[in-house]
Amino acid sequence: MEMYFCPLYSGSSGNVLFCQYGKTRLLVDAGKTGKCIADALQTIGVDPQTIDGILVTHEHSDHILGVGVMARKYHIPVYATRETWLAIGNKCGKIPADLMKETEAGKDFLLGDIGVAPFSIPHDAADPVGYRLWGGKMSISTATDLGHFSENVYRRIVGSDMVLLESNHDPDMLRANPHYNALLKKRILGDHGHLSNEACADALLKLIAGGTAHVILGHLSGENNTPTLARHVSEGAMEREGIRVGQDVQVEIALRDTVGQIYRIEK
Repeated sequence: MEMYFCPLYSGSSGNVLFCQYGKTRLLVDAGKTGKCIADALQTIGVDPQTIDGILVTHEHSDHILGVGVMARKYHIPVYATRETWLAIGNKCGKIPADLMKETEAGKDFLLGDIGVAPFSIPHDAADPVGYRLWGGKMSISTATDLGHFSENVYRRIVGSDMVLLESNHDPDMLRANPHYNALLKKRILGDHGHLSNEACADALLKLIAGGTAHVILGHLSGENNTPTLARHVSEGAMEREGIRVGQDVQVEIALRDTVGQIYRIEK
């Protein structure tokens, strides 16, 4: 059986990821408006009414903006940790109680045909998580909003067939950005902020050594990065280690404001 993955949107302006295995269809985050998400799903041939669940990583607006609308309009269950639910509060409007599902980092569960493995990530939110999604023996991991690539994140996602990993910023571009104040720059560069291109590249080398053959660079900053630069840093690190890009590993970019392509894994 095949497993499908599509980064509908990935970036500081909104995050929505789609995954399907068997008859089960999930979203990781819903950080765009409900209409935008529904339109994006229809672009890839998916009826929003067929979504079986929304997995929330954390409470920041670029990850939850459309959660309430999607839940209410299409009666979609929403999964988040207890602390994340408390932090969300009324930011998404009222969500029916029967659609509010509580999860816990480190406690895996089955949602239809997909195994869901939430894991803690280092970010400045109440109880942020990433997800490893299992379809049979195949797995896809999503890990963005990382201040650093922790040992826990590595353990939870190593061996994934596909990984979407944050490649948020170029540190020099960030430091020189006149629109960001010193406090914001410090937050982004900190251990609970966002992963730089170089840190992403280093993490990918470890994951590729662990068997990952398909990587997607995600959550790129609109002001402090470019797709070309992010790709150059990661691919350069791989090539220096003798990893043949396009043969040993496939490298893709998840764009901020363009619906991504559908990727397929088959074993």
